Amino acid sequence: MRPGQLSKPRVSGFFFWSRAVRGFCFPVSISYDRLEDLVTSDDGYVKTNEGYGLYFERCSAGEPLLLVPYGIHLRSHFERLASGRTVVFYDVRNRGRSQALNGTAIERGIHHDVDDLDAVRRSFHAERIDVLAHSYIATMPVLYALKYPRRVNRIVQIGPMPPYAAKDYPPDLKYEDDILRDVLARLGQLERERATTEPTEFCRKFWEVLGPLFVVDPADASKMRWARCDAPNERNGMKYWTQTILPSIKALTLTPEQLRTITQPVLVIHGRKDRSSPYGGGLEWASSLGNARLLTVENAAHAPWIEAPNLVFAAIGTFLDGAWPASAT
Repeated sequence: MRPGQLSKPRVSGFFFWSRAVRGFCFPVSISYDRLEDLVTSDDGYVKTNEGYGLYFERCSAGEPLLLVPYGIHLRSHFERLASGRTVVFYDVRNRGRSQALNGTAIERGIHHDVDDLDAVRRSFHAERIDVLAHSYIATMPVLYALKYPRRVNRIVQIGPMPPYAAKDYPPDLKYEDDILRDVLARLGQLERERATTEPTEFCRKFWEVLGPLFVVDPADASKMRWARCDAPNERNGMKYWTQTILPSIKALTLTPEQLRTITQPVLVIHGRKDRSSPYGGGLEWASSLGNARLLTVENAAHAPWIEAPNLVFAAIGTFLDGAWPASAT
């Protein structure tokens, strides 16, 4: 079959469509002396339980399976993990290139994402999965482990929101500086331009303003390519976030007793200078879950793999291979 040609669905009832091999992924730990050493890549759509399409991109190198929900924009950094495993990056419902939805199809917020994660697992024939998730979506694998405990091997949370969304943290456990204040002020100014700015251009400006928030050194903001403004879902993403996803997270009633029942290994990675998700939240996840450790990245914010790539990727690789990294406590 030629690259780009559509292949037949592999799983009746789950795969919507999938392209044949369209390129390669490049895990940094592999020597490319032979063609068979290359990790192949394809993309396509899988179906949720209700039949909605979720867009995925896959780096295939055998088992086990690592799922990265809402991770398409992270692929250029994290495809290196496809060494001896298959990594599937996918857009959660109503985000990125996944099917645009409304009404009852999104009303359960993050709880839809929990069930969709299991649909993706089944689509790729996996009995159990590893999950890596960043930012707000990092809460979802924990909810998944509570609902589908037998389906989870290991979880990596990077810069997660706190387990108790309403909790405030003291100054030494959150990071507020002039960059945060400047970004918030510029976002307020930009909002006044929304009505007179073409949506795609507004989206680009929004992410340009927001970028320095996620790194300690503003010069590193250019290393993030999170502005997928070509996708209508992303141009409308803030509305979906504020009106649906965030309220569903704030409504969670997790208890310490519940969190202690999650005994699957969880590696929490958190920048001490994270302005978006307070460092105290990472501490709380690590101390509350039944089998978790925290990797603190001292001079990093919300994207610690950009500011300390060797530390972060070495820790993730060790963890996914079945051991605790020495840097995590």
